[in-house]
Amino acid sequence: MEKTDRTLPETIADQIRRDILRGRFAPGTPLKERETALEMDVSRTPMREAIRILAKEGLVILRPARSPLIADPSLEEIADAIDVLRALELLSGELACRRATDADLDRIEAIQTRMADTYDALDTLDLFDIDMSFHTAIVEAAHNPALLGTYRAYLERLWRARYLSASQRRSRDRVLRQHGDIVAGLRRRDPGRVATAMRAHLEALEDNIRAKYAQDPGAAET
Repeated sequence: MEKTDRTLPETIADQIRRDILRGRFAPGTPLKERETALEMDVSRTPMREAIRILAKEGLVILRPARSPLIADPSLEEIADAIDVLRALELLSGELACRRATDADLDRIEAIQTRMADTYDALDTLDLFDIDMSFHTAIVEAAHNPALLGTYRAYLERLWRARYLSASQRRSRDRVLRQHGDIVAGLRRRDPGRVATAMRAHLEALEDNIRAKYAQDPGAAET
């Protein structure tokens, strides 16, 4: 999720987001604005803006006259969001087979190659960023702004759930194989092959999340 020229609130939001994903701020606990601003050596105005960004992403729940809470969605809520995300990714794969430029496909494949080359060396969160950029690049290659906007909104809601899945690094071979199958299908402009690989990939995502919740219903630690 690389982004340049970030505003201060966006930079603050990025750091808090990473802390949430790593489990430093546990689900269901308050995010204390004043203390966090002091710790990060920023004023409360950009901190409030950062919290609003995180609230739009579904990572933080705002409360009137009280500290916001770190979101703690139920497994059912996550599963419902995955159903929508699955439909959006399948549509993006179909459209990308028709609309993606050669440059789009080169970019998608380059992200996959980078992931394969660095999988064992990268921090889990950095690897997760590359993984999400791979999926977002496919949606961007569909060249449908409405689809991209909707996809990003649901992807943001599933940040932590997808990170919990990605943090189970035993999935290395499967993830790289399925990503490779997606790239091969896009190169051949074969929507059926792309759809098959995407379905398998997202089914594994849901299985990983269900397993994580069964192991730890609060899923507060990664």
